[in-house]
Amino acid sequence: MACIVIVFLLRIYGKRTLSKRHAFEFIITFALGSVLSTTALNKNVALVDGILVFFLLMFMQFAITWLSIRIKTIREVVTNQPTLLLYKGEINQANMKKERITMEELYAVARKKGFEKLEDIDMIIFENNGKLNVIPKISSKEVETMKNVVS
Repeated sequence: MACIVIVFLLRIYGKRTLSKRHAFEFIITFALGSVLSTTALNKNVALVDGILVFFLLMFMQFAITWLSIRIKTIREVVTNQPTLLLYKGEINQANMKKERITMEELYAVARKKGFEKLEDIDMIIFENNGKLNVIPKISSKEVETMKNVVS
């Protein structure tokens, strides 16, 4: 019965409920899992109590994301901004230090994406979800090809 109610609530609140794009959403997802397991495994927790807490967490996540779309101050508190760590082969040491990212991590993500040297990369961005995103350099030939396709 609890699973049916939970699936129903998840369908009502939408995909964003279980996304982990921001720290707040990660915490909500973690809490939802904890509530679900506690409700399912602990005989001292009433099913209605577990469903109520599940509903309240989902409502809180919905309300915060709804408000963050409409109110800049809330958005700034709840969400992180992407951070540029490398641009055109130049490493931004201040951003690396601020985000606590090591050179080894940059090299590892570059190797994982098939790059031998950081100079072959246009940008490395530390995204708001905690992932390192590598954007390769585009050659002038590729730029011309893209212009021809667009026009």
